[in-house]
Amino acid sequence: MATNSKLKPDADTPASPADLAVSVVMTRVGDRVRRARERKRIPRRVLSEISGVSPRYLAQLEAGEGNISIGLLQRVAMALDHRIEWFLAEDDPWSSEALRVADLYRAASDEVRDVVMKTLSPEPTEAMRARRICLIGLRGAGKSTLGRQIGTTLDIPFVELNEEIEAQSGMPVEEVMALYGPEGYRKLEAQALARSVATHDKMILAVAGGIVAEPDTYASLLAHFHTIWVKTSADEHMARVRAQGDERPMAGNPEAMEQLRSILTSREAHYQKAQAVLDTSGKTVERSVSELQQLIQDHRFLI
Repeated sequence: MATNSKLKPDADTPASPADLAVSVVMTRVGDRVRRARERKRIPRRVLSEISGVSPRYLAQLEAGEGNISIGLLQRVAMALDHRIEWFLAEDDPWSSEALRVADLYRAASDEVRDVVMKTLSPEPTEAMRARRICLIGLRGAGKSTLGRQIGTTLDIPFVELNEEIEAQSGMPVEEVMALYGPEGYRKLEAQALARSVATHDKMILAVAGGIVAEPDTYASLLAHFHTIWVKTSADEHMARVRAQGDERPMAGNPEAMEQLRSILTSREAHYQKAQAVLDTSGKTVERSVSELQQLIQDHRFLI
């Protein structure tokens, strides 16, 4: 209670310049959190579940009354797909010009986005990617197996992005999807990717095949990782998934193979944005690992 009395003087005590400055910041942050949440159409309850911040704290924060914890604000910022400094900056991020630019970027083609990012990027692409390598592609191509083995061979940390999501949410990915739906999963995926970039300058990352369906997340991945598309034939994709004990793709679905081919076709243009391609069709794990290591060496991804 003594701490609160110092932060909020009673009505008879004139507020000091420091108190007023703190009040201004708290009001600004609360207003921006509320407006960012409303712009994304996220109920406060859902934001609480995604960020791990209690609804009561969020209510106080949005009202400009909560004592700002940097750690908790960072969680909220990540859940809303914003940098923490965005909530603190004195300049108005809600100006019509800023919002117009954001809307135009979201509606732009991949080619235009690439030009914008290259123009606005404060540092060279190679520096942004550091020595981080990401394996992309559809399930069953061999990303996890190859990533784990090449990580051991090169003595580089190997990370499964879905495992990071599970650690963050405290539940299996299947339960995340059931509870939050695809949109909630994609938000956690974006947050897990951002944490990986912030935590590792050198790593091997394996991501779910559908990450390419979220343009902003995929653009961030391409900007911060050297990417390799691990691919194989539709028949081998299906055979490997079933060999892992998962019969769901075929269970009661005679068109499963055709649907798989359709997914491969629809995502091919996205996967082709990778800097290198590794085709594992008809190859042993040992040969694929050797070819992957050669690709990394030839492209100087770890230099």
